[in-house]
Amino acid sequence: MSDFEAQLRAASLRVTRPRLAVLAALRDHPHVGTDAVIALVRADHPTISHQAVYDVLRVLTDAGLVRRIQPAGATARYESRVADNHHHVVCRTCGVIADVDCAVGHAPCLTAPVDHGFVVDEAEVVYWGICPDCATARTPQRSASSEGSS
Repeated sequence: MSDFEAQLRAASLRVTRPRLAVLAALRDHPHVGTDAVIALVRADHPTISHQAVYDVLRVLTDAGLVRRIQPAGATARYESRVADNHHHVVCRTCGVIADVDCAVGHAPCLTAPVDHGFVVDEAEVVYWGICPDCATARTPQRSASSEGSS
């Protein structure tokens, strides 16, 4: 039995080809949107419908096997890293997302100074910046524009 089959069974879900394909796609390509998941799944399994992928993403998210993240101003993305309360860093230029381990201590990583009586079980932190590829690509442009303005 594969790890994916065990995960599905542990969540009381039937093991199906679309569910296995979506889990594999997210393991190999974290932080992708729905269209990318569909393309990845259909590359290996062309008979799996778009609707089946949408349904599987919803079921896996509801079961806690997949995490849906949606940084402000971005489309929803999915990942299979769900066993911890990690955070994300997002590039403002290209939108690439990377995982960032828990900010401090155990989940929920951050303790609210005032919780208004809530029992806090998760903290969502998104760091924003420019990824190394975009920063490298911007450097020559800055040099060229600063030379032309003098």
